[in-house]
This record gives sequence, structure tokens and C-alpha cells, in this order.
Amino acid sequence: MGLDALQECSGGVTAAQGFVAGGIYCGIRKVKKDIAILQSLNPAIVAGVFTLNRTIAPPLIVDKQQLEKTDICSAIVVNSGNANACTGEQGMNDAWAMVDETARVLHVPREQVLVSSTGVIGQYLPMEKVTAGIRELAPKLSVRGNKDAAEAIMTTDLYSKEAAVKFTSNSSVITVGGMAKGSGMIAPNMATMLAFVSTDAAVSPSALRTALRIANSRSFNRLTVDGDMSTNDMVLVLANGSAKNEEIREHTPAFEEFLSALEDVLVKLAKMIARDGEGATKLVEIVVSGAHTEEEAAKAACAVANSNLVKTALHGADANWGRILAAVGYSGIDFNPAIVEISFGNVPVLKKNYKIVLNEEKAKAVLQQEEVTVWINLNQGYAEARFWTCDLTKEYIHINASYRS
Repeated sequence: MGLDALQECSGGVTAAQGFVAGGIYCGIRKVKKDIAILQSLNPAIVAGVFTLNRTIAPPLIVDKQQLEKTDICSAIVVNSGNANACTGEQGMNDAWAMVDETARVLHVPREQVLVSSTGVIGQYLPMEKVTAGIRELAPKLSVRGNKDAAEAIMTTDLYSKEAAVKFTSNSSVITVGGMAKGSGMIAPNMATMLAFVSTDAAVSPSALRTALRIANSRSFNRLTVDGDMSTNDMVLVLANGSAKNEEIREHTPAFEEFLSALEDVLVKLAKMIARDGEGATKLVEIVVSGAHTEEEAAKAACAVANSNLVKTALHGADANWGRILAAVGYSGIDFNPAIVEISFGNVPVLKKNYKIVLNEEKAKAVLQQEEVTVWINLNQGYAEARFWTCDLTKEYIHINASYRS
């Protein structure tokens, strides 16, 4: 299915049939909304991927234990302002308490509730406020609650992040929608952020897990803001079958259609996170082509996207292609630097055999735009990969120097 078969739609995480959501202020943060719930009105198949950080927060431990019991989920409860990370036994008890209270007020089985937290590490949750917030929020969930939910999961984000698309598969209209948060502590290997995706498609558990793994590898795992991997981050996808389509299974045309839609939503959310990188002024896309394999292309693109020298040069609209070639050089891939070609947008700066064709004025004009694409052609194969990042600014230091205050 081509991307032209996908139709963007409104509604974010509640765009798909059978989902309700909401978000309110409960007192964890100073003034902003800080607790959200997403509910599937019919029990949904669930798939998830989690941070690879060895310092893992209690909510993720709870979720992994829940997913070992069942692949069915009815609700996700999320708080912002406090990561409930590095909080030991009390943190585990608090995460389970969030699960229990959500299950009680929504009248769903305990094992069908997942939990997520984001914010400051090493502080205990104010559980009286949290449980009171869950009780207050539960009756307010609605199909119009997507925006409140997307706002309630934010931390240093400047804006909420939502996306949704729909497509027709074998006469059934299927919708995939989602919300995400992320601005700082963003790095590949389960790109560090939170994302919650819903779909009304009927999908087999195996197909949903496979689709998420593939789509995540091409979206959130191609995203970096500062190279810091968080303790709490996850992507969860719920599929409740409300579209009444024939169940999607792997190795079928319907699976490829669903995968395209899921990947489209995840890429949109990933690019929003990169654009909203703490202190960022521009979205940067790194495209490495001409590699032997997609894996090598991704490694090279990741090295460039994570380079502070590249990111500061892009912030200053400095066409310093040498920093880019150096980053590819330490990425660990096998390549010949002498045949690499580099362009900024449609402006070539380096040709084969280190032939410099840089026009400083044209390159600067491209680099001053809010969206910048860096093209790197290794000229040794046919594989390609894309990474998304942002520029690195003084404001990033300002935000993270006072994050707890």
C-alpha cells in the first residue's frame, strides 16, 4: 500500500473506534495536567517495546510482568512530573497501586491494566494525589479526551504530539492513531520517550508484535535528541478489533497495509519529538544511502545524528561537512571515505575524491531553514536509512541545568 492510500485524520489516540481517553491535573506537577488514562472499551490485544536501559523504572517492571500473564489490555494509566524510577520497593508498590486503582474504577481485570510514568528520577509519587486523580478522571474519559491525555503525559515538551491515519483493507476502514511525549533524554535503542498507539484493526497477537517491532525499528529507534537513554520509556500498541475486519496475520497483503499505517503514525510522532527537542530550533533528517546494508546505513546515520559537533554546526548554519564525514568514520561501518558525497538539502557540498563543491551562501540558506535534510551517499551499495534529530542550542543547557526546579 502506498502512502497515498493513507488518509490523515484527527482524534489522535482516540481516532480509532472503541477508545476513550482523558487527562487532568492531580497535583504531581505545579500547574499542568499530570495524569492520563487511555481505555479500550473492548479488551484489546497489546504489544510493547521498552527501554534497554539497565536502570529500569518500576512501571516497566510491572508492565513486563503483566504482559507475561496476558496479551490483553483494557487500559493504560500514565502520570507525568515523576518518573517513579530508582524508587525501590515503594516504587513497585506505587506502580501496582496505580494499576489496582485504575482497574477498580474502570471495572476491568487487574491484569489488563498497564502503567507508565515520566518525569524526575528518584522521587516518590504523591500517591494520595495520584489515586484521587485516577478516581476523578475515570468518569471523564471520552472520545474527545485525546488532547487532554496527550497534554497530561508531557514533561518538558513544548507541545503535545498526536497523529492518526485511516485506510481501507478488504472493504473495512481501519484507523491507527497515537500520542507521544518526548523532548529530552532521547536516544535510539527504544528511542527514549513514551508512545501509546491504538487501532480498531483485528490483528493476531503475533502479527501485532511483529508490526510494532518493524515499525519501531524504522521510527523511534531512528530518533535521537541528545544521546541519553531514559529509564522509563516504552511504546504500547492496542488493537481492539472494532473495525470488524478479517483478522490480520503475518505474511499477507493486509499485514503489509497495516504495517505501513503503523509505521506512518510512528514516524510522524518521532519527527514531532525531534522537532520539539529541548531548546531545538530545527528538525534535522539524516539520510544515508549507498550502503551495503540498511543496518550499516542506520549506524552511520545514528553517529551523525548523535554528534554534538554536527548538531551545533547545524544550529549555527555552518556547512561543516568535515564533522559529518568524521562521524561516519567513527560509526564502526566499513566504507571508503574517498567516494562519499554529501549534500545539505539540494545543495551539494562534497563529491567523490574529496572534491569540494561547497557554495557557502547557498548552503547557509538551506541550513537556516526550520527543516534540514543532510544527504550522505556512501556510493558502495543500495541500502538506505533515515534518522531524525535536532540542533543543539544554549537553551538545551538552560533547560537541563534546572530540570528539577
